[in-house]
Amino acid sequence: MTSQPNTARLEARISRDLHQTLKRAAELQGRTMTDFVVAAVQEAAHRAIEDAGIIRLSLADQQSLADALISPPKPNPAMKRAFTRRNELLRVK
Repeated sequence: MTSQPNTARLEARISRDLHQTLKRAAELQGRTMTDFVVAAVQEAAHRAIEDAGIIRLSLADQQSLADALISPPKPNPAMKRAFTRRNELLRVK
């Protein structure tokens, strides 16, 4: 019984110019082309995932948020009950 390595293969067709550019960049960093491409792709993937988690607000949304922070609305009955319950749970007087 042989164990399979925990890897997957990725293939891509690229132009000769891009191939030469990647090869040159890898050489400049003292890496193999595979190592260079894998590191670059991994960095780009992490950045894309991180960027997807960032909340982007329109100017109108930014203004609404700033207005709410500067002049918050008065607490409604549900908010008052929530604070009362919170204080009971935390035994705050």
